[in-house]
Amino acid sequence: MSDDESWTYAKAGVSIAAGNALVEAIAPLAKATARPGADASLGGFGGFFDLKAAGYRDPLLVAANDGVGTKLKLAIESGRHDGVGIDLVAMCVNDLIVQGAEPLFFLDYFATGRLDNEVAERVIAGIAEGCRAAGCALIGGETAEMPGMYSDGDYDLAGFSVGAVERGEALTGDRVAAGDVILGLASSGVHSNGFSLVRRLAREKGWKFDRPAPFDLETLLIEALLDPTRIYVRALLPVVRAGRIKALAHITGGGLLENVPRVLPPGLQARIDADSWPQPRLMAFLQAQGNIEPEEMARTFNCGIGMAAIVSQDDAKDVSQQLEVAGESVAEIGCIQAGKRGCTISGSRGTWSGRDGWSATHHG
Repeated sequence: MSDDESWTYAKAGVSIAAGNALVEAIAPLAKATARPGADASLGGFGGFFDLKAAGYRDPLLVAANDGVGTKLKLAIESGRHDGVGIDLVAMCVNDLIVQGAEPLFFLDYFATGRLDNEVAERVIAGIAEGCRAAGCALIGGETAEMPGMYSDGDYDLAGFSVGAVERGEALTGDRVAAGDVILGLASSGVHSNGFSLVRRLAREKGWKFDRPAPFDLETLLIEALLDPTRIYVRALLPVVRAGRIKALAHITGGGLLENVPRVLPPGLQARIDADSWPQPRLMAFLQAQGNIEPEEMARTFNCGIGMAAIVSQDDAKDVSQQLEVAGESVAEIGCIQAGKRGCTISGSRGTWSGRDGWSATHHG
């Protein structure tokens, strides 16, 4: 450009017009997530939520934030952007329900080098779908167009959700006792953890994503890998509010070994029987492709269990039936015993133990 030519934001690579067009396009998607307490309208400097209108008397607020991780790379490279928004919501709202909290509202952060409205709208449509599934309102977000920060076509996502639980009704794990039963709720696939290993295996083994999966000839491999994270909120919330669940653990980074102990009080340990539920064929495929040791599988992937619920022995059967009626697949996978806080998984392929409730992939 010449010295006397006028510069604009657009010449620097940022289109305000494209951003405005995106907001107009996604406004109906957000509006469809309206619920008592929020009208889910976009355009303001912040989003309001009316706790009284939502029916709360003396609530505690619970906040969670998360991302999708390198699963996004597979979505970007394959051009399949529709499910990652659901992943984003699921990773946040599943962390709220484990505290006993109902997800109330959600905000997203979409960052990219150059805004492609078609891609962004597909991603945000998935976010809205996830919010509807969780019963929370999409009340705002941020679209950041930052030339030079991201490679062409790349984008990143972060999500933020706030929930509420009446004072005295939060799930803290303090009611967990020796003899309680651990119920495992089936996952929908890899969910959103372990994809750095998945992508490394794909490169090393030369996987063909656009061909049928070796373990399911009716599904493309990329579809199996990108299956969105399951959202457990609607199934769990009525059982939680009825006081039938003592603790919940969202099985994310760290797997069963390191997530279940996070909800146990000192002096109690989880004993899980790895043979008590069928290993999904996708997990068996990943394990075989990488010759992955069982202990590494249990620390890296959910191994077919996306949520663990701890209930009394007397309630186990009824809670299982109620969750199955709500659409979940449930198995009794273990029990709580006295001992040093941690988790031990035993099965036909060995026994291995987890630490006392901390995973480096979590920050709280």
